[in-house]
Amino acid sequence: MSENKGIRINKYLSEQGFCSRRAADRLIEQQRVTINGTVPEMGTKVQPNDNVAVDGEPISKKKEKPVYIAFHKPTGIVCTTDTRVEPDNIIEYINYPTRIFPIGRLDKMSEGLIFLTNDGDIVNKILRSRNNHGKEYIVTVDHSIDDRFISRMASGIPILDTVTKKCEVEQIGRKTFRIVLTQGLNRQIRRMCEYLNYRVTKLKRIRIMNVELDIPKGTYRDLTKEELDEIYRLTAESTKTYHEENNITDQVD
Repeated sequence: MSENKGIRINKYLSEQGFCSRRAADRLIEQQRVTINGTVPEMGTKVQPNDNVAVDGEPISKKKEKPVYIAFHKPTGIVCTTDTRVEPDNIIEYINYPTRIFPIGRLDKMSEGLIFLTNDGDIVNKILRSRNNHGKEYIVTVDHSIDDRFISRMASGIPILDTVTKKCEVEQIGRKTFRIVLTQGLNRQIRRMCEYLNYRVTKLKRIRIMNVELDIPKGTYRDLTKEELDEIYRLTAESTKTYHEENNITDQVD
């Protein structure tokens, strides 16, 4: 294959609506992707007449109508597209009529708002944006919180060989607080609380950027044109390497 033409295999899978580029990289590393029957190296480019398959199943070159949905994930559901490994996966739970995949994650014991789509481009824009878009959570912990707890959470907590960014935190109950994060370190909220000797007992994401959680648990709705227009406006300055440079995984719960 020519190295000067074509589309990188991870971008190709993303543009076909199969998965995000990051998920495609994992599939390639696991040697589950083939081009014309051959397992490609990372960065291999797909040419117009190539036949691409994942797990032996051909990838359709037909463009489907873009899908953008907001889902209220219940606890117990895992944000993975690998239905072979995880029986309680988000894809089979939603059972959407066309192939979609989640943008980011919420861990199994968390609930709340998550986006799903078949548009790999918007995934990369949201996950790699430099614009510090807020994600809002309601969190309950195992014992009473006080002003010192709120102040320390807001000021930054040392976890994962870094210090979390300053953030907005507000106490709304004896054991409950609201927090708005603009970064996505792995299990960030739980790790922050653990550092202060608290254990999270309930975590619910109620907003991503300009979209608020407004549907019952276990249901989904389409994002509106107005919501999508604002998301694209907010992510217009997204960059390719921000997540890698900043150790961001987008599983902040």
